[in-house]
Amino acid sequence: MLCEKQQPPQHQQQTRWSHPTPLATSCPVQIPETVARHHNHAVGPNQCCSAVIQQISAPVSAVWALIRRFDNPQAYKHFVKSCELIFGDGSSVGTVRQIHVISGLPAVDSTERLDILDEERHISGFSVVGGHHRLSNYRSVTTLHPSPCGNGTVVVESYVVDIPHGNTKEDTSVFVDTIVRCNLQSLAQIAENLAPDS
Repeated sequence: MLCEKQQPPQHQQQTRWSHPTPLATSCPVQIPETVARHHNHAVGPNQCCSAVIQQISAPVSAVWALIRRFDNPQAYKHFVKSCELIFGDGSSVGTVRQIHVISGLPAVDSTERLDILDEERHISGFSVVGGHHRLSNYRSVTTLHPSPCGNGTVVVESYVVDIPHGNTKEDTSVFVDTIVRCNLQSLAQIAENLAPDS
């Protein structure tokens, strides 16, 4: 289990990372406290949260070059058909984008706001603020840090989202985890292909 949940006041849960966080490879991953604190989410009674960790055999700079492009999520998110900025420049907090997703998913489009883009610490995060989909009140944070196993990157993406009416917490987590995992696997493949030493 990646995180623990505590019950703070006002009936919300706070997600706290356990240390060290194991990765499903032979390389154990220690999530630095400076990274872990960005994955603490207040979780309401009808919400769920989770996190996915991806090891990438490419330097942080190569992975960050893809992650930081809020205006171009389709560079590695294959479920995204197109993206249009409707406010901001794509690299400033408060930028809003509208993405259109490929057919076959239970969604048409999503309006998303950039909440954090820390170029120095390699942290990015966004919130879903509108659109036609089932992921209400979705908030996501992605952090990168060097792999302890050599020249590579560890990506941690965590999220919190409302549980849609008629779905269970488990259904929602499996669905969103699958999308996040697919995105991160695609990110790994593209970053590894672009990295000069891969």
